[in-house]
Formats: sequence, C-alpha cells, structure tokens
Amino acid sequence: PRPARLLTTSQAAETIGIARTTLSRYVAEGKLRPTLRLPSGHMRWDPEDLRAQLRALDPGERDSD
Repeated sequence: PRPARLLTTSQAAETIGIARTTLSRYVAEGKLRPTLRLPSGHMRWDPEDLRAQLRALDPGERDSD
C-alpha cells in the first residue's frame, strides 16, 4: 500500500538527506525511478520505495552529499 501522499522531489530529497539536484541527477542517470511522473514532467516519490532503491545501489554509485 502506498502512502496517502507522495512527496515532491525536494521533499523526498530532504527526507532521505540528499540534495534535490543529486536526486534529480540520479534519475537522469537511470539510477533511480520516481514512483510517479506527472504529465508536467514533475516527479513524485514514495519515501519507502525511494529508500529501497537507494539501498539497492552499489556504494560506488552513490555520491557523498
């Protein structure tokens, strides 16, 4: 079950403790996928899904923010 409210990219980045630009770059590089992409192109994130995706990354793929 998804939470009632998905997070914006800024909110998601703050929740997991990285910069918004880093999160957006990870998406552009294909490292992470947003839960939802709106017709406007904006992304929405399920924080638990995002944490799971980050855990699945190889340590060398992550920046140290």
